[in-house]
Amino acid sequence: MCIAGRCASPTCRVSERDANVEAFRVADAKQAADVISWAAAEERPLEIVGGGSKRGLGRATQVGNMLDVSGLSGISDYEPGELVLTAGAATPIPDIERALDAERQMLAFEPPDLRALLGSEDRTPTLGGVVSCNLGGPRRVTGGAARDHLLGFHAVNGRGELFKSGGKVVKNVTGYDLSKLVCGAYGTLCVLTELSVKVLPRPETSRTILLFGLDDITGLAALMDGMNSAHEYSACAHLPQVVAGRSKVPVVSGAAASVTALRIEGPAPSTEFRAGKLNDLLRGHGRTHLIDDTDSRALWAEIRDVLYFSADRSRPVWRLSVAPAQGHKVASDIARQLDAEYFFDWGGGLLWVAIAADVADAGAQVLRTAVAAHGGGHATLMRAPEGLRASVPVFEPLPDALAALTARVKESFDPRRILNPGRIYAGV
Repeated sequence: MCIAGRCASPTCRVSERDANVEAFRVADAKQAADVISWAAAEERPLEIVGGGSKRGLGRATQVGNMLDVSGLSGISDYEPGELVLTAGAATPIPDIERALDAERQMLAFEPPDLRALLGSEDRTPTLGGVVSCNLGGPRRVTGGAARDHLLGFHAVNGRGELFKSGGKVVKNVTGYDLSKLVCGAYGTLCVLTELSVKVLPRPETSRTILLFGLDDITGLAALMDGMNSAHEYSACAHLPQVVAGRSKVPVVSGAAASVTALRIEGPAPSTEFRAGKLNDLLRGHGRTHLIDDTDSRALWAEIRDVLYFSADRSRPVWRLSVAPAQGHKVASDIARQLDAEYFFDWGGGLLWVAIAADVADAGAQVLRTAVAAHGGGHATLMRAPEGLRASVPVFEPLPDALAALTARVKESFDPRRILNPGRIYAGV
C-alpha cells in the first residue's frame, strides 16, 4: 500500500509523472483499493490516469495526488467464438485492435483516437479511457455507443471497496446495469480495473459513395435518402468545402467542393451490389464517385479522429449532439454569428465545430442557444485551454432536478468526492 510516498511493494511506488503532483502507481486492483481507502480517510482527492491521452477532456482538475493505473494492463481472456474480450482497464487500444485484427474482429463502436486533436500524441489511448468517456466513432449511428458493448466490469469505488457488475456473456440480466452508468462518468464514480466487451466480426470490405458540391441542406437530405433506403449502410457524413480540402484522400481534397459520404460494408458481393444500388439512388442529388477499400478506411479514420481540426490547436472545438433533421439549422445559426468551421457525422446528428480562438467564451452561449432553439441536444467543449475549461461549462448544464440526481449518484459511489473531483461538473 502506498501512503504519502511510502510503499511496501516494489510494483506500487510513487513516481513523478507531473511536477508538483504525487503519483501512486499501482499494479493490481487490490493496490488501487488500498490507495483509494487511504485517500478517502485523509480526504485527499485523486486524479485517475491510465494512458493519459484524454486528460485534456472535461473540466481541468486541480489535485495534488494522481492514481496511476497504467499497470492494470493486458488481455486476460479473449474468446473469438464467443465474441467477448476481457482486459485490464489500462490496456492500450492498439494492443486490443491487433489481437482482434488477427481474428478478423473489431470493437464495433469504432473508438476514436483523439490524440492529434488534443495534442497528446505522446500518450496512449486505453480501453478504460474510451469506455469512461463513452467515445464512439462514425459507426455509432448504426452500431451503438461504447456503453452498448460493455458487458461487465470490475472496479473500486470511492470508499476503496472492490466490486463488479455484469459478466462475460452477451446475455446477462442479473443485478443492476451499472455498465450504462460508468460509461461517460469520466472516472468520477469509480476506478475501472477490468472490462469485458462485446466484439464483432470485421467487415470484409468497405466502400464509400461520395457526392460533390452539395450545400448542407441538400447534402444531409441526400444522406437521409440513403439511410432510409433498403440498403444497409454503416456511416454517413457531410464535409463542407473548407473541411474536405484538408483530407489526405486525394479524391476528397482534390474535389474543390463539399463532400457528402455514405459508407457501405460487408462481404464483397453484398457491398458491390448495395453500393451500385445506392449510387443509382443518390445520383439524382448530384455527381457521385465510389472509392475503394483503402481510401474508404482512410476517409472514415479522418472523420472518426476529427483530424480536420487538429492542426490549429488554438481554436476551441465543440461536439454537438442534435436532432439529425435540425443539424443544418444549428450550423447555420452558429456560422451566422461566429467565425466557425464545422462538419457533420451521424447523418447530421453529430456536429463538430471549431471556433476562432479570440471568442471570449469559446462560443458557448451561441452554440447552446442554437442547439436549444432547434430541437435540443447537448454541446460539449472537447478542446480548449485550461483557463477556458475552468470558466466555461464544458458539459451541458443540467436542470436542477437532474443535477440533484447526479449529485446523489456521486454520493453513493464516492461520498468523500475524491475521484476526479470536478471533472464533469463543479462539486461532482
